[in-house]
Amino acid sequence: MSDAFAPTLAAAQARIAAVQPGAYARTRNALDGAVTGLSPYLTHGLVSLAGVLAGVTARHPLDVQHKFVFELGWRAYFRHVWQHRGDGILSSLHQGLLPDDAYAAELPADIRAGCTGVPVVDQAVRTLYATGMLHNHARMWLASYVVHVRKVHWRAGADWLYAHLLDGDLASNHLSWQWVAGTGSRKPYLFNADNVARYAPAPWHSPGSVIDTSYEALDLLARQPAPPLLMPANPQGLAQADLTTRHAGAIEPGLRAVPPEAAGCITPDAALVQGRHVWLIHPWCLGPLPANLPPDTLVIGVLVAEFHQRWPWSERRWHFVGSRMAELATPCWYADAATIGAALAGARSVRSMAEPHLAQWLPRWAECAAAPALFAPVDRRFDAFSPWWVHSTRGLRSAADLLAVHQAPAW
Repeated sequence: MSDAFAPTLAAAQARIAAVQPGAYARTRNALDGAVTGLSPYLTHGLVSLAGVLAGVTARHPLDVQHKFVFELGWRAYFRHVWQHRGDGILSSLHQGLLPDDAYAAELPADIRAGCTGVPVVDQAVRTLYATGMLHNHARMWLASYVVHVRKVHWRAGADWLYAHLLDGDLASNHLSWQWVAGTGSRKPYLFNADNVARYAPAPWHSPGSVIDTSYEALDLLARQPAPPLLMPANPQGLAQADLTTRHAGAIEPGLRAVPPEAAGCITPDAALVQGRHVWLIHPWCLGPLPANLPPDTLVIGVLVAEFHQRWPWSERRWHFVGSRMAELATPCWYADAATIGAALAGARSVRSMAEPHLAQWLPRWAECAAAPALFAPVDRRFDAFSPWWVHSTRGLRSAADLLAVHQAPAW
């Protein structure tokens, strides 16, 4: 298991300290650019947007319109859309270039195996499987190829990518796929081989491939209802097992709906919590414990079976979450929602941090505090990033102003 993303506060803080906003703004689109690598820590709540910005601005004062602040805004905006749309983000927000039923419902085997013959796509798939991470630009290239070239529905691609990502967040992931597909934006995202050559190292370059053409040709391709004559979904009639094993380094990792034994999860125990103050942590709330917990508070980690059955994770992600959760909580429970709720019924009090991934269950058990926010909540729904950004930063000049106005907790 790679320790490139150690599940610790120290690792998150080291990444914050290493951020160079100027280099980030100049080079973030390049695969070898000065990206932060903070997304797994943000997704799982080890740090917040406010904590990241506070840590960076302590060393590098920034204008509120700086590219680094702007990109933090995208993450907040996707949460804004989720807040207002709920599970609606899992369906097309509006029609894209073609009706939904014009796209295939399943991801072809050659894409899953990283053997499409388009180097940028195959390199992206292999990097994803090997690391659980993928540069944002590579995610966009992959999504654009899947949707606009191979005519696969964005939801099939988004579900697959989410399952393998260490930093998978339903809002950021699925709404990004919708942005690429054109179902959540005004126009689709397209790319060509020249774009890859500009931002990726040589093994990713794709001369002579289907994307080695003009944007005008790619736009026409994206609007064709019939799939183009490309490599078939199952080349040479190979079974999935044969297809993956013939291409070393691109075997799709298995997924788990149940935590591994190493996570040390147990069945909920009602006797343990009877009459106790309880603080629940969950996979998106793995930061420092609140300072104001009563001294006798029992900290319990909860993993809801219904969620993980619907959204299984890679072994790598289970390790990341389980390792950090074990530092914070004894015990950790894995069970269905009804069993967890029944076990908590006798507690003196149950508190937790609100989280949309668990919105169906968590408020039934616990008094939920709002998660730390950098941008103020907006009651009105914005269907595009730009007007939301203008509204959220109006009257502010610096990142310090943003932190001060919203009094965002920096943890």
